[in-house]
Amino acid sequence: MTLSGLAQAGTVTIVTSFPKELTDTYRKAFEAKHPGIKLEVLNKNTKAGISYLRETPAGQRPDVFWVSDPSAFEVLGRDKLLQKASDARNPKVPAKVGNYPINDPDGLYYGQALSGYGIMTNTRYMQANKLPAPKEWADLTKPVYFGHVAISSPSRSGTTHLTVETILQGEGWDKGWRQLLQIGSNCAAVTDRSFSVPDGVNNGQYGIGMVIDFFGLASRSSGFPVDFVYPSVTAVVPANIGLIAGAKNPDEATRFIAYTLSQEGQQLLFDPKVSRMPVLPYADSGLKVPQGYPDIFEIARQAKVQFNAELSEERYALVTGMFDQMITFRLKELQAASRAIYDAERKLAGKPNAQGADLLKQARDLAYTPLVSESDIKDPKFLALFRANKQDVAVAKQMAGMEEAWNSKAKANYAQAEGLARQAAALAR
Repeated sequence: MTLSGLAQAGTVTIVTSFPKELTDTYRKAFEAKHPGIKLEVLNKNTKAGISYLRETPAGQRPDVFWVSDPSAFEVLGRDKLLQKASDARNPKVPAKVGNYPINDPDGLYYGQALSGYGIMTNTRYMQANKLPAPKEWADLTKPVYFGHVAISSPSRSGTTHLTVETILQGEGWDKGWRQLLQIGSNCAAVTDRSFSVPDGVNNGQYGIGMVIDFFGLASRSSGFPVDFVYPSVTAVVPANIGLIAGAKNPDEATRFIAYTLSQEGQQLLFDPKVSRMPVLPYADSGLKVPQGYPDIFEIARQAKVQFNAELSEERYALVTGMFDQMITFRLKELQAASRAIYDAERKLAGKPNAQGADLLKQARDLAYTPLVSESDIKDPKFLALFRANKQDVAVAKQMAGMEEAWNSKAKANYAQAEGLARQAAALAR
């Protein structure tokens, strides 16, 4: 059926992790253009949204899935929870951003906006605390940022999962995890929802946040005293939109998807409350681009990470589980270990001591070495567990046991690291 023949009646239900500022902007504009169609927004984080679709019978499901994490759409496609909405496609959208496909090759979902990941800072906070502005993820491992950083849990936030995967893919598994564990130790908090991080940076609760770009850009456009930078180790990937298989109102939903991809729908991304990047290139698109707005296609050309969504989806449960057991649930112990390590570093810098230096190295290795190594993840049998059906009782029990072991081992490692660092510091007296 062509778009011209679609019925303009009914309600389109959208499952999305996006903030109210974005969804309200699109709802008001779309309903004004199509007064016979109403939009209903169900706000759920990415993981909860996928679970909701799995649990809802065909014919009763919502209509549109709209989130930032491309690996979520890999999961839904594999589970046959998406259907084609061919009439929604905009042929003016390029095939790729950098080397990354913007649309699904099988036509099950479309890139609707482009996103990169970076560092948001509260400029007043940074000045008040005499902190240098970080430019790279590696900067956030430095002792000067201890207690000043915030991140959300990747198991609760699709955008944070992408940030974590970007670091792992850009730096490699072992080096990437060492960096993440050091950054984690400098965090004042690991929040439950992604928007809690930019909200905290906006109000000065945190000085630095690891966020998707639109959080930083929207806050800056709204007048908050914030800056945002893209590290060199970043990735540019599409935030996707797709038609749910077994949707209640697929025709009206297709019309909404088409609207988000149209020139008018893409122009809404520049609204200061939204501050996203269009999938239509600036040149010859007819878009009115605000002065000084980033060119995401140029950022993608310079990005060091060519994001692999299949790899990200394949090890999602492993990465999010490790992060939670080593960082989220053991933040206080990790902070204590790093506090002791930093103290020993300062003391040994003034009074070098070979035995102290050896103890300090042991402490760092205990605190910042991932519990699953790169050689482990090359074992197909090991990774197969994390791709298995989590509804299977035996699989769930095995994974729960593994995560419990990680948690206990992390606790023991951090306690031992703290003790060794204290011994090292004592030798500098």
